[in-house]
Amino acid sequence: MKRLILAYKNFAANRNISHIGLGVAALNTAKVLRANGIAAEVWPITNAAELSERLDSSISHVVTSAPWIPAEAWQRLTAEHADVEFAVNCHSNVGFLQADANGVRRLRDGMELEKGTWNFHVAGNSGKFCEWIRAAYRAPCAYLANLYYLEPERRNYPRMPFSGGTLRVGAFGATRPLKNLMSAAGAALEIASRRNVEVEIWVSSGRAEGGGGIMDAVRAMLAGLPHARLVENGWQTWPRFRETVRHMHLLLQPSYTESFNMVTADGVAEGVASVVSNAIDWAPASWKAGFDHVDEIARVGGHLLADPQAAADGLAALAAHNAEGLRCWKSYLKAA
Repeated sequence: MKRLILAYKNFAANRNISHIGLGVAALNTAKVLRANGIAAEVWPITNAAELSERLDSSISHVVTSAPWIPAEAWQRLTAEHADVEFAVNCHSNVGFLQADANGVRRLRDGMELEKGTWNFHVAGNSGKFCEWIRAAYRAPCAYLANLYYLEPERRNYPRMPFSGGTLRVGAFGATRPLKNLMSAAGAALEIASRRNVEVEIWVSSGRAEGGGGIMDAVRAMLAGLPHARLVENGWQTWPRFRETVRHMHLLLQPSYTESFNMVTADGVAEGVASVVSNAIDWAPASWKAGFDHVDEIARVGGHLLADPQAAADGLAALAAHNAEGLRCWKSYLKAA
């Protein structure tokens, strides 16, 4: 293999739009691959024509994040660069695709294209999604997991259990219905009430994607409570966001559907445990709670706050996910 390009749509090139999640995911994946001898690079691109112009004979594989390039453009790319192996990596599990009808159509077009050419593949960063594609459509789907780079100096990051004072709980991410922010905020409020402590509930602001009324509901739930404060944290660069995560005592990510969840991995890197739903399947079992059981989310959160081993459990789980994901990447790159 020569060079692997991880390409994602450069939303930031459009005014007033900044979707950095796919870029952060690609960066982390590339860093893990490079640390393991694979020459991976990350390219933000605006369209298929730009991708085509940048390709040269040193590049053997291109993996794009999310099904946003039309089938007609893929047909041109695969024909013009017949020696390059292309893949579109779906970044969502099945449930999240309800918000992206165009993505579903392009995904199905991609499955047809894969049957008609030798150098195009459909992939997913969720093993569950790939299993569904294979079973539902009898079509191939390569598993190309998100990988998360863990700096050596972070791997034994010490973290003391919460022992009092103001509790800081993060429920970060875009304000989408499927992120289940209301349950997360409700659980944070219950944790604080059970401990009789003040709580700051930190959320991301600036990206209300189909969830314009969600923040209003959260504000109404907390209004007038003397021991609870909602902190609406503006959208940040990823390094700054990591610093914010480090400031938290606990993260809550009880999503209805996920394919990886970068926020939980950011917490692992900073020694902060998360309560998650079963949708985030790589996380430790001790971190999981039913997404529609706010009491359970609060109970698991309370256990994690008191558990000095919680951060280490998360680190071990993410390292295991990386190892399996790296194996799958190597298998794909060798076979494609």
